[in-house]
Amino acid sequence: MTTQEILSSLSGSLMDDERILSARERELLSSLLQHTKNITGSRDNAVAETMARAIGEVIAQRAYGILGSNITQRLLDSSAGLGIHVRAFQNPEPRSEYVPETNPGAGGISMPQAVNLGPRAAVMQAESNVAVLDLPATLPGRCIVLDEFLAPAELEALMAYTMASEGEFQVSEVISPDLGGAVDFEYRRSRILQDLGVHRDVVLNRIQAFLPRVFEQLRGEPFPVSRIEAQITASNDGDFFRWHNDNGQGEIATREITFVYFFHREPKQFQGGELRLYDSRWDEGIYRPQETYRSIVPQQNQAILFLSSLAHEITAVECPSKAFADSRFTLNGWLHR
Repeated sequence: MTTQEILSSLSGSLMDDERILSARERELLSSLLQHTKNITGSRDNAVAETMARAIGEVIAQRAYGILGSNITQRLLDSSAGLGIHVRAFQNPEPRSEYVPETNPGAGGISMPQAVNLGPRAAVMQAESNVAVLDLPATLPGRCIVLDEFLAPAELEALMAYTMASEGEFQVSEVISPDLGGAVDFEYRRSRILQDLGVHRDVVLNRIQAFLPRVFEQLRGEPFPVSRIEAQITASNDGDFFRWHNDNGQGEIATREITFVYFFHREPKQFQGGELRLYDSRWDEGIYRPQETYRSIVPQQNQAILFLSSLAHEITAVECPSKAFADSRFTLNGWLHR
C-alpha cells in the first residue's frame, strides 16, 4: 500500500471523532500529513510511508477500543494494511542480578474492587489437580503491549480524577505467612485506590475489546471471564514490589491475565519503577523467576498484559520531589477465569 492509499483510507468519521483525536492533535496531524504528501515520490519516500503507516495504526487502535472491532473494521475495510498496533515481547534479556529464593507475597494480596461480568464458574479441586498436571514446566517472560491505549481526553480525565482522589489512596498490603499473617512492608510499598469512578468502565471496556488478540498471543485459546479486578496504584520515591505471582491461593487463584496501564504527569518526574517479567519455572507449586527477564520502562498511555502466573516485580521508584502528583501511576488489575 502506498502512502497516498494509506492517507486516503483514513475515514473522516475517525478523523473527526473527539474521542479519538483532540482538536489540537487534528491540527498537528493535518500539518504532518500535508508534509508527508509533499515528500511522497522523493528520495525520502520510505520515511513518508513509515510516518503514514504509524499514523494509521494509532488512529485504528484508538478507534478499535472506543467504537468496537466491527464498526472500526467497516470504516477501514478499504485499508487492510491498517490495524491495531499490538507488540509482543517474547525473548527476555539475560541479566546477572540476584533473584530472591522466597516469595512472601504468595500467601495473599489485598483485594481491590472487583467488577462482576457474569456467573462465576465453580472451581473444583479435581479440576485444579488436573490443571497442575498440564502446566508447562517454564513460562517465557512475554507480554502484549498496547500503545496509545486511551484517547487524549480520556487520559486527561483519568489523571485529573487521580489527582483529586489523593486523600482516598490507602497503603497497599502484602500478607506474609512467614510473619504470622502480618503485613510485610519490606516486600511491597505503594498506595492504592479502589474506587475508579467512571474510569473503571472506560479502561475495562477497552481491554475487553482487545481480548481476542490477547487470548491469541498469550494463551492460544480464550476462556470465559468471570470477573475483573481493578485499582489505581501510586508509587513514589522508594516504592517497589519484589518478585511475586498474581494468582496465589484462595480468591486470587483464578486470576489468568494481568494488565498494567501506565500514566503520569508530563514531563515525567520519576525514574525506575520498571516492570520486570521473568522467564519462570514451575517449582514447588508456583512459577519462580529465572535469571532472564524482560524489563518494561513505564511509558505514558501504554498498556501491558501478561499471564498472571508469570513471576514479575516492580523495581524501586526514584522521585526526588516526593510529590504525589509526580508518582508513577498505573491502573492495573486482573482477569479471572
